[in-house]
Amino acid sequence: MSRSSIPSSAMSRRLFLTATGAVSLGAALSACGGGGGSDSPAAQPASQADIDKAMKTPTQLTFWTWVPNIQQEVALFEKKYPAIKVKIVNAGQGVTHYTKLRTALKAGTGAPDLAQIEYQAIPTFTITDSLLDLGPYGATALKDKFVAWTWGQVSGPKGEVWAVPQDTGPMGMLYRKDIFDRHGIQVPTTWDEFAAAARKLHKADPSVYLTNLAANEAAAWHGLLWQAGAKPYALSGKSDITIDVDDAVSQKLGRYWGGLAAEGVISTDPDFTDGWYAGFNKGKYATWLTAAWGPAFLSGSAKSTAGKWRAAPLPQWDAAKPSSGNWGGSTTAVVRSTKNPIAAAQFALFLNSDPASAKMFATQQSFFPATKALLTDPSFTGDRATFYGGQKVNELFASISDTVDPAFPWPPFLDQAATDWTETVGKSLADKADTVAALDAWQTRLTTYAKKQGFTVKGT
Repeated sequence: MSRSSIPSSAMSRRLFLTATGAVSLGAALSACGGGGGSDSPAAQPASQADIDKAMKTPTQLTFWTWVPNIQQEVALFEKKYPAIKVKIVNAGQGVTHYTKLRTALKAGTGAPDLAQIEYQAIPTFTITDSLLDLGPYGATALKDKFVAWTWGQVSGPKGEVWAVPQDTGPMGMLYRKDIFDRHGIQVPTTWDEFAAAARKLHKADPSVYLTNLAANEAAAWHGLLWQAGAKPYALSGKSDITIDVDDAVSQKLGRYWGGLAAEGVISTDPDFTDGWYAGFNKGKYATWLTAAWGPAFLSGSAKSTAGKWRAAPLPQWDAAKPSSGNWGGSTTAVVRSTKNPIAAAQFALFLNSDPASAKMFATQQSFFPATKALLTDPSFTGDRATFYGGQKVNELFASISDTVDPAFPWPPFLDQAATDWTETVGKSLADKADTVAALDAWQTRLTTYAKKQGFTVKGT
């Protein structure tokens, strides 16, 4: 299957969900003295009178976002606040978007009022004091409207609110019920059961693998680390960082996945390639360990398999303590240099917390919600997906979202972490080599990089 045959909406979704927030830190630390970050004086709270005045004052905001057809959500805001106009600019996706934003910030001109930023990319901008703390503008009052772990992703160590959650990607497992039934495989609930099923299936039919762990997908690995309880990064202030990508939890994953890859009972094909799409349509992969956006994506990418798929939680390391990780999702952040902080902040809050706007993201863009209200809305959770045999897939992933660990930190150089992972751990999976040794190499490379950027590094 060629990329051109994949629905454009699905491809757009893929591009922004799996972008690694690639931003060079070469000049980042030198820009840290810009003020406005966690070490700067707190902004004065905006009074309701200030907010009312700002929202009635003719203003134009510029919003950089890659979300397709977001004008319909923006229109809801402009209808409520007719004095405020929002100019939507698609500056690119992933690397392109973040690079342009960093360039404008460094130049001191051309930056937007607001920008779409993925959870994992937030530290690359807070470390340079580039985002406005939305707490003084009413964001803190919305905390309980969002799933707890999403709020943890946008919050600072001193209670700052750097962005407003928009969508999420709690991880689960999509599986081919027909393949499972044909080979007498029960849905694995633990990773031990998963490994046994992988061996049984591939022995019975060497052309089929229980799953594909893509050797080029650092985002999925981070999601699995998240589920397992790892804390691979910890940023303290702006110059101290702990890097621990080869700790005991990481090594457990390395032994597990490296062992299955070496046995040849899972595949490691690069994802989002022609061969990978073909693999789904031809029944090469019996499961996909993916996120809550995966069901909609797969239904558009593997139409020939409609009705054969079902969804389940990820297998567990400890069945008594269900947990999951997150892969994907983004936020709306206000750029600190905005000349219209009140209007920009109110737009970010409205866009993602207004019930009609939030629901539109779920129904029109197929985003998986970050708001508690929508995750318990029968019209959302009760949807029966034909592609999944009439299963209430949204309801399942809503329950999975409750098991995501609220504390998973990201480094301010995730682009480098992803590149180094692919060239070490990912390569070991593809080569059926020693993945635990590759974790050590990943640790070494990241530590060296961080030190060259001026960080004081702690870790193994």
